[in-house]
Amino acid sequence: MNVRIALSAALTLPFLAAPAPAAEEPAPAEKVLKAGLIGLDTSHAVAFTKLLNDPKAPPEVAGVRVVAAFPGGSPDVPSSRDRVPEYTKTLKEEYGVEVVDSIEALLGKVDVVFLESVDGRPHLEQARPVFKARKPMFIDKPVAGSLADAVEIFELAKETGTPVFSSSALRFSPGIAAMRAGKLGDVAGCDAYSPCELEEHVPDFFWYGVHGVETLFTILGTGCESVSRTTTPGSDLAVGVWKGGRIGTFRGIRDGAPHDFGATVFGAKGIGQSGGYVGYQPLVAEIVKFFKSGEAPVSPEETLEIFAFMEAADESKRQDGRPVTIESVLARARAEAASRGK
Repeated sequence: MNVRIALSAALTLPFLAAPAPAAEEPAPAEKVLKAGLIGLDTSHAVAFTKLLNDPKAPPEVAGVRVVAAFPGGSPDVPSSRDRVPEYTKTLKEEYGVEVVDSIEALLGKVDVVFLESVDGRPHLEQARPVFKARKPMFIDKPVAGSLADAVEIFELAKETGTPVFSSSALRFSPGIAAMRAGKLGDVAGCDAYSPCELEEHVPDFFWYGVHGVETLFTILGTGCESVSRTTTPGSDLAVGVWKGGRIGTFRGIRDGAPHDFGATVFGAKGIGQSGGYVGYQPLVAEIVKFFKSGEAPVSPEETLEIFAFMEAADESKRQDGRPVTIESVLARARAEAASRGK
């Protein structure tokens, strides 16, 4: 009996004496990126901050927090100038954002930048110190106030190795993104539309029509060769011809129709509607992913072709609707951008 007890104890004690497995170390908390806003003259500044600074933000928009802002504003554009005080007050009082008096002061406080100025004309000069500091930057639409400025922005990004991209929120709306992903198979053509209010200080489609043009390019991709435009006081129709003979149109709405967004898509599997705007969260999720990875979801080449389409449409208007090639307006813009450095 004593032998059995001793043998049992000998077999059991090693297991009783074995140390408990070490508890798993908790995963290190993800670094929260501090973001700065340049330009408080657009509702996007408040809407993006509301999403990002929400303590209950879903994972796809978590990890970036707006901490500082430079108001900016364009004195000669009432819809810019008149919004700055209200949006500045909201950001300070409701979201605790520090408002600073220069872009340089902003850059000392942040890791990443949202260039939000609603007017594209100051974008190039506002972007220069950001490129110098090499801070990843999202540039809200329009990327610039001219095609030449857009060319220079992307050249500076390349020279300084600074991650940058620009986009309309429409690009990432699920219905539009699904068309690009092949929901209707290969796309033979697309008729996109959006509101198209005009602002006298910027090229026609740069102000608001960019949303519809970006929808068009999201679905058809790059490869547009020429553009012709018909315009009336209440609407615009720009017709682009893509390589291989595909046709894409943008209808800009001002009068006589609901101010809505979307596209009719002609695909190999059928004809369908893309759906339109669903909010800012899909775009903000892509911006957060971009800030964390440094990888832009939209190439400079595609964004430049979008703005070349719009510049070609303006040139076609000046030439009474004659077709204007994308390459001709890009060549002129590149030459202008290059001449500035001489």
